[in-house]
Formats: sequence, C-alpha cells, structure tokens
Amino acid sequence: MWELTKSFRFEAAHALSGTTLGDASMEIHGHSFRAEVTIRGTPDPATGMVMDLGLLDRSMAEVQKILDHKLLNKVEALGQPTLENLSRFIWERVAHAGQLARVSVHRDSCNESCTYFGPQG
Repeated sequence: MWELTKSFRFEAAHALSGTTLGDASMEIHGHSFRAEVTIRGTPDPATGMVMDLGLLDRSMAEVQKILDHKLLNKVEALGQPTLENLSRFIWERVAHAGQLARVSVHRDSCNESCTYFGPQG
C-alpha cells in the first residue's frame, strides 16, 4: 500500500467568535494556509502510479480557487471557518479524485494543523 501526498497553499481571512483566543480572533484577520491531500492505493501496473497527479492537480486547483484570497466566513458550505471545517470542506471537494486517506490543513504561522480522515462507517 502506498500513500501519495500533494499540497497547495492559500491565503485567506476569517473571524472566529466564541473562542477563548480573545478579541483579536473575533476581528477579521488573515493567515497563510497549507492543505495536504493524501491518496492511498496501489500503483497501477500499467502506469506505475497510485493515481494520475494531473487529475488530483485539477481537483485541488478548483478548491484552491474557492478559498484563496477570500473571507472564509462567506464561503458557502464551509460553516465556522475553523481548521476542522476547512479540512472537511476540502475533503468533500476532492474526494472524487481518488481513494482519499486524509486531508490536513496547516496554519504554520500559528503552529497549528488539523487532519480529517473522512466520514466514519
């Protein structure tokens, strides 16, 4: 079994209410995000690849366009713009590309990340 991971970056703003992080988190502020999409599988004997990276690139570019340089609070179907909801949101938009193992979203400047493993049973 192999895992293939590809990442993309996006810059976005959000405001988070109801946290213990204080007033600064309730104001609109921005972050640099990095999303990693991991596909699990066995390489195709004919191609030697778990999946065609071009297909994954296209799916990831579509979701990057939705998130990059946006106010995340206004992104439909995202909900509260947390790392948890971002990782689920990305999963739902790239799941058709292959056999997903996980989606991770990182805010490196805050030393934070969240990984979503998809719906459970």
